[in-house]
Parts: sequence; C-alpha cells; structure tokens
Amino acid sequence: MSTNLEIRPADRAGDLGWIVMVHGEVYHREFGWNTGFEKLVARIVADYATGHDPAREAAWIAEADGERVGCVMLVADKEPGTARLRVLIVTEAARGLGAGRRLVGQCLGFARASGYERVTLWTVAGLSSARKIYEAAGFVLAGEEPHPGFGHEVAGQTWTLEKL
Repeated sequence: MSTNLEIRPADRAGDLGWIVMVHGEVYHREFGWNTGFEKLVARIVADYATGHDPAREAAWIAEADGERVGCVMLVADKEPGTARLRVLIVTEAARGLGAGRRLVGQCLGFARASGYERVTLWTVAGLSSARKIYEAAGFVLAGEEPHPGFGHEVAGQTWTLEKL
C-alpha cells in the first residue's frame, strides 16, 4: 500500500455506499459481526445524506493512490455545543499509514472551526487501534455498558473530548 495518503470530502458518487459496505465487510471479517451492524451504519449514513447541515456536519474519505481506504463523519449531537464522531474505519491494507489519525484530526479541526465545544463518540471495547487514536487526540472514556452487539455481545463505550 502506498504512503501517498489524501483526505478529501466524502462528496463523490459511491462514497456513502462505500462507507456502509466497508463497515459491513471489515467488521464481519474481523469480528464476525452480522448485518445488524451494517444496518446501524446504513442508518447513520442515510441520516447524514438526507439532512446534514454542511456548515456544521461533514464526512471525509481517506484515499491511498486514488483508492478509498478509510472514512469518518462528524455530525451534530442533540446536546447543544456537542458534535459526534461517527463511522471511523481504516481498511486492513491501509493500517499503519496514519489514515485514522489524520481522519480524526480532520474531524476535530472541523469541529473547532464550526464552534463545537466538545466531541463524543460511541464505540465498542476491543478496538485497540481506534482507542489509541482517540486517546492520542485527547478523548477520555466516559462510560461503558453491555450492548447486545451485532451477533455477539460487546461492551459499548462512550468517549468524550471536552473543551476543543
């Protein structure tokens, strides 16, 4: 895999569908998750596609040599002043290139420029590479509880970055 990495807006034909597809495929391969997870991602992407505010919400694709290798979204949370980081993923072949770190950095820079005070995210325990990225960006674990999962029970986690 090339080290020529670009982060761009997720505004090209196929980008949103790719986000759903890659989540379904990667998480099934790596964790045996079922289509329940893919449905969750599809709902997140559909909500974004049908009603996001471009001044306050955005999505990005990481590309290596013109091929999609990762993505992330930032959307407004119900709580005023709070944004939510969503659907971060980097494909297996692109891991180690810094795509995850750069995608999260893009999100946080956009959140600051958009006037958010904090960013939250929901993930599951055991995703150690993502956890390292979140911790390095300043997120702290705010809570953990059992979640029925996506074919397997998981521990759902909420992470928060205060005072952007």
